Amino acid sequence: MRRVHDHRFATRYFVGTGIDIGAGPDPLSLYIELFPRIDDIISWDMPNGDAQFMAGVADASFDFVHSSHCLEHLVDPVQGLANWLRIVKPGGHLIVTVPDEDLYEQGMIPSRNPDHKWTFTIFKPRSWSPASINLTEFLPRLGPQAEIVKIELLDAGFRYRMPAFDQTATPIGESAIEFIIRKRTDVEADRGGRLPVPGSPSAHDLFLLTGKQP
Repeated sequence: MRRVHDHRFATRYFVGTGIDIGAGPDPLSLYIELFPRIDDIISWDMPNGDAQFMAGVADASFDFVHSSHCLEHLVDPVQGLANWLRIVKPGGHLIVTVPDEDLYEQGMIPSRNPDHKWTFTIFKPRSWSPASINLTEFLPRLGPQAEIVKIELLDAGFRYRMPAFDQTATPIGESAIEFIIRKRTDVEADRGGRLPVPGSPSAHDLFLLTGKQP
């Protein structure tokens, strides 16, 4: 419901044909009616192949790639994320959720989920976790085609004064980080950014922008 109230998910991010990596028993396809610009979603999980490699999936195949709580299970998350971006079309989006190490693991190594190989933080100069990944240092390694649109700590329902336990087991607890990457086109990557479309705004565009007749 948090995403429903952010119009960008319905109008920019979840648009066209997508793939849900690590879909499991709670795939994004269950909520397709909430995002009317989605044409189709393919669910990808372990029977389809290793999410680190996405073998057999062609470059630039999907308008968006979604993955919730999968990246922390990969042996090499750098290679995994690079392959996820590889299969996004230029101009499309990669939407990823990972557990926040302080809110989910809460100082526990091995993690409360024993298959978690990595922990994540937006940024800390020092972490208690020997397997910590700082996203503000990690994401730029994807290269010039990766436009980082958003990195957000999902803690609106987290209760910081509670003793340590898994708050994702409650109806309101989110203990995660969501980041969104837009794949730049080759032209944008070469120019060093996403610049305005060449040409002057039309009279109609100026009216929509300012409410004034030219």
